[in-house]
Amino acid sequence: MKKQYTQKQLPEIAKYIIANAPHKRLCFYGAMGVGKTTLIKAIVKELGNNEEVNSPTFGIVNEYQKEDGRLLAYHFDFYRLNDESEALDFGIEDYLYADAWIFMEWPEKISGLLPKEVTNIYIEIIDETTRRLVLEDKSNVVM
Repeated sequence: MKKQYTQKQLPEIAKYIIANAPHKRLCFYGAMGVGKTTLIKAIVKELGNNEEVNSPTFGIVNEYQKEDGRLLAYHFDFYRLNDESEALDFGIEDYLYADAWIFMEWPEKISGLLPKEVTNIYIEIIDETTRRLVLEDKSNVVM
């Protein structure tokens, strides 16, 4: 099942993803400019973090904390990676198995390194203000 949303509905969509994602490792798929980072910002906010959330395009990974300082999430942007060996060089395995939410933009760049337990999120542009989202557990669609 597909779900459409506008930017005004981001908090509602973020809550839905948090409540319905079968795994805390989320892979975001979609074209450049589709709103992957914008959706991740909304999810991080709904998880209780009010920090500024930016795409980690140049730094590859951003870390977000809970209000009490404990780890909340890692946010990756693999767009600039040339191959999977670059992810191995910075220790991707340690991050992927951390007890935290993991948000991955451009996960297709490291497809051979992804664990089986991930939730795929596909985002499509419908028009200037509307997006379509599909939430999927590799083997079956849950939304």
